[in-house]
Amino acid sequence: MLDQYKQQHSYLVALDSIIFGFDGESLKVLLVKRGVEEKTWSLMGGWLQPDESLEQAASRILFDLTGLTNVYLEQLHAFGNPDRDPIVRTVSVAYFSLVKIADYESKISGAFQAQWFSIYDLPPLLFDHGDMVDLAIKRLRYKAAQHPIGFELLNEKFTIPQLKKLYDAIYNTEFDKRNFSRKILSTNLLIKLAEKQKGFSKRGAFYYTVDTEKYHQVADSFLNFIPS
Repeated sequence: MLDQYKQQHSYLVALDSIIFGFDGESLKVLLVKRGVEEKTWSLMGGWLQPDESLEQAASRILFDLTGLTNVYLEQLHAFGNPDRDPIVRTVSVAYFSLVKIADYESKISGAFQAQWFSIYDLPPLLFDHGDMVDLAIKRLRYKAAQHPIGFELLNEKFTIPQLKKLYDAIYNTEFDKRNFSRKILSTNLLIKLAEKQKGFSKRGAFYYTVDTEKYHQVADSFLNFIPS
């Protein structure tokens, strides 16, 4: 049995992170500049260490760049084309995460020359990282339609118009205001606050917050969360 293992080739395992954020207007992805190739950007990545699971490595890489823990993190796909890395055969396991730009931008590590880019205006990306981002966007759209994960990208309190802007950005469309509001409120996941957003309209929009207990109860349920 041991001889069979010895006859196999060894390959590197990398972890790449597609980190999504929302700034109130646009859905963005966090990229880092390559030190050698000035015009090339890439996803934040790293190598799987001998004593780590894939999830532990993905969490470590996310923390190294953002200083964040306990954020939404989901395994996306394994990328293993033989020629994806021209230097050495490498299999990459990609994860995507959702962070709040407004809350955590100050924690982004300057060591990696990180920068937010709109998902609809990305620079040239290294290797197959463009394919990773494309697949992550498709997964995010599917998840956001069926599950309430969009709240992970918002501040603790938000208005319905702000929530609508997020979903407009995710799907690159404009949902009908009344239908969207009715559908969202029908989930009973939101708690209406007494406070209103000031300065954007005469009447002002009420703030809402997520009912945390209900959110965790239905996070993996299929809610058909957005209107068709």
